[in-house]
Amino acid sequence: MDELDDTAEAIRRHMEQVDGARDLAYKRSRSLIALCARSIRAIHREEWTAAEALLAEARAATDDLVSGVRGYPELYFAGYTQDAVKEFVEGNLVYAMVRNQPLPPPEALGAEPNTWLNGLAVAASELRRRILDLLRHGQTEEAERLLDAMDHIYSTLVTFDFADQITGGLRRRTDALRAVFERTNGDVANSIRSSR
Repeated sequence: MDELDDTAEAIRRHMEQVDGARDLAYKRSRSLIALCARSIRAIHREEWTAAEALLAEARAATDDLVSGVRGYPELYFAGYTQDAVKEFVEGNLVYAMVRNQPLPPPEALGAEPNTWLNGLAVAASELRRRILDLLRHGQTEEAERLLDAMDHIYSTLVTFDFADQITGGLRRRTDALRAVFERTNGDVANSIRSSR
């Protein structure tokens, strides 16, 4: 039975390493989510320099988070890790759409494809706030451009008809995006009608 004691001790040491990596990943994920929220707030306020600095800081935080769990698939694919990466994707995609720049692909953001798609869905929903701000300032052409982007994103996401285990819950986010798009489309149409 000596081999049992040796094996159990080796497993215990491994689990202690995983547990330490998990604690650190959880703290890093919370910090990353806060950075991304601040970057999106800066984008909505058109504080471009601050938004860019926060997104750069978020990139470093994402790299730290992912490198700390890369060797532990159970942590890398854990909800809190992928949710934090999704927030990073969201911030970058919101910035790109608002600034009318190309969308960075998953590999440029260090994201899994399903995490990127979920970040895209949330980013498209986030455009509602920007569109309403634009309408309040009479910038209907830019509001329509972003509404068209929302529509294009929804039309693309709805084609990913795979099980939730593969998409990471994309269907639910796509349904939520549809509701946001429909409300926003109505708001834009009413605003244009009123201005005429």
